[in-house]
Amino acid sequence: MKRMLTLITGFLFGAASLALGGEATAVSIATRGGQASSNATASGNARSLAISGATRGGRAIANSTARGWGRGIADSRSVATADHGLAVSNSNADARGLFGGRAVADSESIAATIGGVALSNSDATADGVLRGSATSRSYSTALSEFGFATSDSRAVSRGFRGGRAVSVSDSFSNTRFGRADSRVRAVSDAGFRARAYSNGRGISISRRYRHSRAHVTAISRARRFGRAHARAITIRVRR
Repeated sequence: MKRMLTLITGFLFGAASLALGGEATAVSIATRGGQASSNATASGNARSLAISGATRGGRAIANSTARGWGRGIADSRSVATADHGLAVSNSNADARGLFGGRAVADSESIAATIGGVALSNSDATADGVLRGSATSRSYSTALSEFGFATSDSRAVSRGFRGGRAVSVSDSFSNTRFGRADSRVRAVSDAGFRARAYSNGRGISISRRYRHSRAHVTAISRARRFGRAHARAITIRVRR
């Protein structure tokens, strides 16, 4: 199981470069009665990758969606591995750019489990209009060993007429015979000649018969020459 996770994860990061055209890749692996399902969808200026692996009755589902309209670039990567549990990974990247505006959306989701349940969701949305620039990056990781781990990450950025908005969201959950929940939201909005930065990180680790939660929200908004910065970090460990 660990070897399979290492190989799949290495392939994921090795194929993380952006594409100028629409490119979608889906890989599904299932052995000994396991069930694996992968779904990848990409449009122009977008890349989507979904990989699923399941062995010995395990079930893995990976969904990846990327949309890059105008001059925006979207990159979505999803991985799910399971031995005899359930691992579900969902990744969504949406980037838009108009009239020179640049929007970059990068979404990455990994769910892995050994006899347990792991759920991972990652969503990155960037919107750049006219000469605005928006960058959103969302990372979600859920690891479970005979427990229940959920990770939910979302990054939203908007730029308008020269404004710049940057959002970074990172969520991590890990449990063994327990439950770990991590939820991170990072939202940035920039107006005329403004800058807005949001950075949110959440880490949740739970051990035997424990329940750990880490919820993080970072919101930054700027209008008319203003600057806004928001940063939030939460680490929760239950032993």
